[in-house]
Amino acid sequence: MEILAVDHPLVAHKLTTLRDVETDSPTFRRLADELVTLLAYEATRDVRVSPATVQTPLQAAEGVQLSKPAPLVVPILRAGLGMLDGMTRLIPTAEVGFLGMVRNEDSLEAQTYATRIPDDLDGRQCYVLDPMLATGGTLVAAIKLLFDRGARDVTAVVLLAAPEGLRFVEQSFGDEHPIRIVTAAIDEKLNEVGYIIPGLGDAGDRLYGVV
Repeated sequence: MEILAVDHPLVAHKLTTLRDVETDSPTFRRLADELVTLLAYEATRDVRVSPATVQTPLQAAEGVQLSKPAPLVVPILRAGLGMLDGMTRLIPTAEVGFLGMVRNEDSLEAQTYATRIPDDLDGRQCYVLDPMLATGGTLVAAIKLLFDRGARDVTAVVLLAAPEGLRFVEQSFGDEHPIRIVTAAIDEKLNEVGYIIPGLGDAGDRLYGVV
């Protein structure tokens, strides 16, 4: 498993404002969107491309285009929706699937309540979006579902990650499948109820309000 904590001053600046308890929801949504686009540049560094030739106003030019099948972007509902526009802005030809998962606050285990993903993901590069990699249970369940449907490699884009969650993902898959995690920062630890410390609170609530 490859882990990349993006070291860039703009990433650090936007993350600092996201952490601030005084940041309101509209600002939080805008900054999360901008931050995801910055992370997406690194997350898509290995996206598959094929040679292509185009005609400029002067002559033919050699280049590349995204290979088929198209990448699949999978936001985990509900908080992952706040990351979708930032990701698809960079790869607008990607297809989008949806995975509804909720963490049981007693057991901290992920429960799936909705799935809108192609049955056959053979050869697909998949990008999973979830703001917080805390215990790792939700991400592991999502990645297993993608691999069970034939995906070959999966990249997770998260705003923050906890060491405990990273270890759990690595222990769950080992070297069996290529997995990459791209994050803005790896925080200190989880608290007694499974929240990232120092973190930024509940990302879903800060994006959309308490419901």
